[in-house]
Amino acid sequence: MKNKPIVLIKYGGNAMLSESLQQQVVQNITRLHESGYQVVLVHGGGPFIKKMLDTVQVESEFVGGHRKTTPEALRYIEMVLKGEVNGQLVRYLNEAGLQAIGLSGKDARMVVAKKRYHIEEVNGKTSKHDLGQVGDIVSIDTSLLSLLLENNYLPVFTCLASDEEGNDYNINADMFAGHLAGALKADHYLVLTDVDGLLKDIEDKDSLIQSLVVEELNELYGDVIKGGMIPKVQSCDIALREGAQSARIINGTKPSQIFQSIQKNQSIGTEICLQ
Repeated sequence: MKNKPIVLIKYGGNAMLSESLQQQVVQNITRLHESGYQVVLVHGGGPFIKKMLDTVQVESEFVGGHRKTTPEALRYIEMVLKGEVNGQLVRYLNEAGLQAIGLSGKDARMVVAKKRYHIEEVNGKTSKHDLGQVGDIVSIDTSLLSLLLENNYLPVFTCLASDEEGNDYNINADMFAGHLAGALKADHYLVLTDVDGLLKDIEDKDSLIQSLVVEELNELYGDVIKGGMIPKVQSCDIALREGAQSARIINGTKPSQIFQSIQKNQSIGTEICLQ
């Protein structure tokens, strides 16, 4: 039985590239923790991965807009995500007085993955494309996570997992976070992005959609929900359907929204509800 409400935060994008913004995000996470919330952080690292692959001259092949990950590329991706991004976030959080611990889905076999294929239909024909070491989540065991949270630790996840045979995969961070929020029955799932939420018109900052129910999402794909916002909205859908109590997309470049968004009567970002 949960003693304290759980907040799962998916962190990435521009709010991760600025050291100043990173520190402000950490301050707000610390404030949440001190206010009685159990916090789990899931991070991405796309820009850091691109920089590393460019540096070591590992070329990326894209299939239908999805990066194909070779075993060679995955070695560098794991190096960056664990050694640079995760390590830095853990250090900042610990410097703020928290007990952060760096993890991936591979640890204690918390997350089991399977190979992901990109399916597309062209001229009525369906084709299946191999994306290499890119995976989808099959199952999550939250027993270790629950133990860590009960003992006041703050888990910081990088999105790697293995399949039943021990093959490693890189998992989309939004999908990883959504499934984890659902498995933990998180009270609040916050997706940080670089805009104020889901906008009817990306060029109009005043066109924010404050709330949606999941049944309304399908008709918005391709028009309102497009590009990088697609996996963020999908992750909210997954989180809610799998057990999270609430899901909200907020602006990670305004770190104060992290704390404000879970306060009662605060209409910040876009809230997505089951009904």
